[in-house]
Amino acid sequence: MTNVYRCEIELHDSLYYATREIGRLYETEAILHNYSLCYALGLIKSDTYRYFCKEQIPQYEEHLTQLNEQQIYVTPARSLRHASILNTWKYANNNYHVEMTKTQKNIPSFGRAKEIAPESIFEFFVISQNALKLPKWIRLGKWMSKAEVKMEQTQVKIKTGNFSCTYPLNPLDVMFTNQVISYDVINMPPVSLIRNVSLNGEYYEGLNLPVNMAYRFS
Repeated sequence: MTNVYRCEIELHDSLYYATREIGRLYETEAILHNYSLCYALGLIKSDTYRYFCKEQIPQYEEHLTQLNEQQIYVTPARSLRHASILNTWKYANNNYHVEMTKTQKNIPSFGRAKEIAPESIFEFFVISQNALKLPKWIRLGKWMSKAEVKMEQTQVKIKTGNFSCTYPLNPLDVMFTNQVISYDVINMPPVSLIRNVSLNGEYYEGLNLPVNMAYRFS
């Protein structure tokens, strides 16, 4: 039996990650990528969320294949309610020397970060072949912002045909099991997402989410 959980995330701190860089503006899109959610929810065993990490090299295929083996899939999260805040930061380029000599120059640098405000709420789904329990508190983004997770099981039926999905999807995870007809692109690393998607194939009635989603990389 497939278990489908509807989940909400409420931010208790401001959330920052650089979806795009526009000059000195670093903007956070109100979408949570499903790769980052898998790490934040503790579903992947890796060094990524430890205080000390020897390497900063993404190993998405190696890590997310673990979830395919466990038949667990996490969708990207969309905003149900959010607000943005703009923070300006500034720092100096401090040159350190072995000899205690005066620094020859001091070049200030600055930028602005557009973050998602506390009390914003996101929605996503977890699909699992076995019963699953997620942590109540997680950390997200560059600042490891605190967030609360709520989950409830949803009853679903599977149908086949044309359907429209308003939830954000990872195109690599659906294009091999469903016919993707049209969509809008959300440009963000490491893989751009899609939304307002028209598809043909098997889907969960009521939610209009594709069936057989899994992490794929080629």
